[in-house]
This record gives sequence, C-alpha cells and structure tokens, in this order.
Amino acid sequence: MKRFKNILFVADAELKGGDALDRAVILAENNQAHLTVVSIIEDLPTRGSEEIQGISMSELHDAIIDKHQLQLEGLLSSISTKIQISSKVLSGVTFLALIREVLSKKIDLLIKTVQEEELMEKLFGSSDMHLLRKCPCPVWLIKSSRQGHYKKIMAAIDFDPFNNKPEEDALNRRILQMSAALALSDFSELHIIHVWHAYGESSMRSGLAYQPAAYVDAYVDRIRTNHQHSLESLLADTLDQGGRDAKDYLKPKIHLVKGFARDRIPEIVKEEKIDLIMMGTVGRTGIPGLLMGNTAETVLNRIDCSVLAVKPEGFITPVRLEE
Repeated sequence: MKRFKNILFVADAELKGGDALDRAVILAENNQAHLTVVSIIEDLPTRGSEEIQGISMSELHDAIIDKHQLQLEGLLSSISTKIQISSKVLSGVTFLALIREVLSKKIDLLIKTVQEEELMEKLFGSSDMHLLRKCPCPVWLIKSSRQGHYKKIMAAIDFDPFNNKPEEDALNRRILQMSAALALSDFSELHIIHVWHAYGESSMRSGLAYQPAAYVDAYVDRIRTNHQHSLESLLADTLDQGGRDAKDYLKPKIHLVKGFARDRIPEIVKEEKIDLIMMGTVGRTGIPGLLMGNTAETVLNRIDCSVLAVKPEGFITPVRLEE
C-alpha cells in the first residue's frame, strides 16, 4: 500500500497509543512514510495578560505544551521502528488545527481515534464531521474499541452509468485501490458495494404515471444491467492493476443493491459486520469544500464501524493557513 508519504496520527486525550497507533506505525513502515504524532490543547485565552498565582496565561499555556510534548516523546520512545516518527503539540480548535497542519506539512493521510458514540448520533456536527467535510486528505476514523486486524473491509462505489464523470471515476478507482491494498495487508475479506435505483419506478407502478408491469420490469432490468456492466468494467480495470495473484486472493464479495444508498449501505454494513468502510465524501449532490454529499453524511450518521473517507482529486478546503 505504498501511496502515503506523510501520515498524521492524532493521539487521544489520554495520550495513549494502543491499537490505532500500532496500525499507523505499521502503515508508515509499509509505505516508508514519515509519521507525525500530535496532541491538541486549547488555544491561549484572549485574556492573556491575566495572572493566576503569579503565572501569566502565556506561561501556563507554554507549560501545558511542554507537558504534552514530554508525554508524546515518552509514548514514542516505547515504539520500536526504523521509520522516522516526530511529535508535535497543536493548539486551537481541533479540526482547524489539524487541517492547517495537513496543509502546512503536506499530509496525505490523517488517522484519528473516535469514541463509540461519535461514530453514531453525535458524529454529525462534531469536530470529526468537520474533518470529513473539509480536510483535503483522506481521513481515517478508527473506533476506540477496534483491536487487531480488520476482518471485513467495504469499499462503497458511487457512479451514474448514464452520466459518467472523470472525477467520479478517478475517485472510485482510488477507493478501490486503497481498499484492495489494505485488505491484502490486513488479510481481510473485501466487500464492494454499489447501490442503484430506477428513477420513477414507484410512480409508474402506483398510478401517478402508470405503465404496464411488463414495461416497468423491463425498464428496471435495463437500469440494473447498465449499473452491473459499469461496475464490472470498473472492477476489472482497477483490480487487474494489482496483478492476478492479488485479484485471485481477494475474490471480493460484490453487493449490487437496489434501493437508496442512505438506507442500504448501513443495512449491509450491519448485516455483514463490516469493520471498516471506505467511501468518498463529496458526492454528486455535494458542494465541494463546504459540505459532503447528502447521502454520505446520512450514511456516516447511521453506521457503527471505522471509516476511511476519501476526497476527489482537486478538492479545495475552505480552511486557510493563518497569516
């Protein structure tokens, strides 16, 4: 999986490593990448001139930074590896500090652990959701309870066979390549899901725009066939690049599912007990730079597994480096 050169790992509040940090180290080793481990503290209050028992706010802030830096260095001293690992303490609003670090250091993967509830109802609107929306590099949110290798990895592929766009095709290929590489390195079962629906089917069957059942059935079958052929072509082109041995080993389980992605993807994730889902976060209905696709946000708020979210090439974050 040699595609990352500069990886950023966000330590949790307790500054403990655990399985997530081990995974980040292994990934960096496999990619011969540089790994930076950071912790984040609150920014210096605006009332910086105020003193507490003779210590200014600025001195207190510096002391907190020094303490966190020592803790990070102690954490990294226990890691045995040949790769270069550095540490840094960031201050400010979490998602802003992280995105600015991504921009300034040209980070190409951000890894962060999240608590269980953050992957469900509380994810929407949280700092992690801001990262998923605005961080220009892939964001890997790992469940805090996640231990050991991933048994099942899912790649969610989104496309319109009747309106194929180069940027969507490139994003789908990137998701497939990354998921396949990770499944190989983790000895995981790879699942690939694409959800489709036939526009207007319910209206044609219900009487609002009634058509004979045979006509509607044939129409729906043509739509399904187009999606199936497009998916098969995409998989053949992308997975063949990894070599026949890799493709034969993976033997991905394909889910060509009728319905709506916001409903069907969470259902399949739960049914198949998926450990990690990899998906694009700027869909056809999204506004690049500001919002994820509506479908992506809905899916992320209804799943309970780790997430690796990927942006399309050319995505521009609305966050800017401080002057």
